Amino acid sequence: MKPILNIAAYQFVRLEELESLRQQMLGALNARQLKGTILLAGEGINLFLAGTEPLLRDFLAWLRNDQRFAPIEVKESWSESQPFKKALVKIKNEIIRMNHPAIQPETGRAHFITPTKLAEWLDRGTDDLGRPVVMIDTRNQFEVEYGTFENAVHFNIQKFSEFPEAIKAHQAELADKTLISFCTGGIRCEKSGLYMREIGIEHSYQLEGGILKYFEDVGSAHYQGSCFVFDEREALEPTLESIGIEQSIRKKQA
Repeated sequence: MKPILNIAAYQFVRLEELESLRQQMLGALNARQLKGTILLAGEGINLFLAGTEPLLRDFLAWLRNDQRFAPIEVKESWSESQPFKKALVKIKNEIIRMNHPAIQPETGRAHFITPTKLAEWLDRGTDDLGRPVVMIDTRNQFEVEYGTFENAVHFNIQKFSEFPEAIKAHQAELADKTLISFCTGGIRCEKSGLYMREIGIEHSYQLEGGILKYFEDVGSAHYQGSCFVFDEREALEPTLESIGIEQSIRKKQA
């Protein structure tokens, strides 16, 4: 097994006294020689961290000892070296920016589908009601270039805040389909899923845990290429091994 454990996680939960929380978390990271980034906002927490397994799991135990973070789930992968340069804890207005204040995942989630159930639908081409299934990639255009689900729809957006207008512009042509929104680890879909329901797209779901959880539970079925990640590993194969963009693009185009 490779020596460095990498985790990605998020949780939408109402947070207060963010500066005090920031200082506590930065101290906890430094005490365990962990590196990566934690984002804090009034709506929750988003984190990408790496370090040796015992110390990283000790940090997770410390984090979950706070009842607000007790339910947090993580996606794991391994690397030969530390993919982050330092430990950062930042305070933001949103842990994932959408610019739609009415969308508040901490008060209730959109409908979701597990990776194994999604694979079943994709094998068949329809959902359990016989409706055609269409994958909706909520990521930025450069991320899509690394890889995506077969026949996925994407809108060439440059930032996530452009997604609401993009999906609304294509709403009519997708009305008779079942839509599955997906992203890297699931956080963007917590908001995109709610937004699609808000504008009247009734048959829509979010992929639970995003592409990384799909890789973990299913593997490469129905997926082409790799998945961009926001650290020095650059991208992960469906095996959760790291891969560079040129190799990923060549594989997708083969």
